[in-house]
Amino acid sequence: MKTTSIKFLLSFLVLGFFACGTGEGDSAANAPKQNNNAPKANKAKIPAPNFNADSAYVFIEKQVAMGPRVPGTPTQKVAADWMANKLRSFGAKVTVQESTVTVYDGTRVPMYNVIGAYKPEEKKRVALFAHWDTRPFADMDTERKDEPILGANDGGSGVGVLLEIARLIEKTPPNVGVDIILFDVEDYGVERAETYCLGSQYWGKNPHVPGYKAMYGILLDMVGAKDAIFHQEGHSLAFARPIVDKVWKAANRAGYSSYFPYRQVNPITDDHYFVNTLTKIPTIDIIQYDPHTEKGFGAFWHTHDDDMDIISTTTLKAVGQTVLETIYSE
Repeated sequence: MKTTSIKFLLSFLVLGFFACGTGEGDSAANAPKQNNNAPKANKAKIPAPNFNADSAYVFIEKQVAMGPRVPGTPTQKVAADWMANKLRSFGAKVTVQESTVTVYDGTRVPMYNVIGAYKPEEKKRVALFAHWDTRPFADMDTERKDEPILGANDGGSGVGVLLEIARLIEKTPPNVGVDIILFDVEDYGVERAETYCLGSQYWGKNPHVPGYKAMYGILLDMVGAKDAIFHQEGHSLAFARPIVDKVWKAANRAGYSSYFPYRQVNPITDDHYFVNTLTKIPTIDIIQYDPHTEKGFGAFWHTHDDDMDIISTTTLKAVGQTVLETIYSE
């Protein structure tokens, strides 16, 4: 995808929980009073693991080898099962949301949102998002426009980065709970913003956990191309400016400030827009977008050139390590 538009909203939710015990009879009455001013024990900070870009590259390669992951084709279910099994193998509690949605031309297609939860009992959570489906037509190409694209970058890259993060989380759990949420039917739209992002719209109205909340969310979209730069996107700033600041500072700490310049760009209608508006979870978009280029999203965007030749392990490393630095700083 994506389309650009302008809307503004900011919400941030802080959750606090405490537990208390009760005694029985005189022992409870005579029990010493608790000192509510006693300092609370803080969890020790866990260093962020080293993101393996070669591993993320292989996860992208596996997706591309399946062919286009278009809703309504046999490959769709093959890819959904592969991602769910991969997350299970990395110790996640997996939920697959299955439904049917209506795309722009009235066609009904299956939808599979694949979700992996780490520390599902933990109240303090971070949500990591990507979409995994691919464009059913190469509308920005000059030939074979009616054929689906491989989507190495647009779809494959975000999933590859998050699967590598899942692998690392199993080995070194952070202090917070983490949900990896892979949306389906994101890129089957035309023109109108609401025809895109059908998987995230469904999840926003039907979260996998009733009343689901997270401290914040980070969406990864088109995060693997050579020479990609990730500017501060408009909806991210409007809905979740503190999270933009947090992530860009993490990029600085990790040594990737050149990939994350402090430059603002126009709002982009992407999955994070619907996460923000439907769930009120402050969510940002890490996405390659440069308004000064012809297409904005790279010359390969929505063309048959979106294949493994454009994927860079250097870019994958910059994004993956930045996200790890962010969640392990909690």
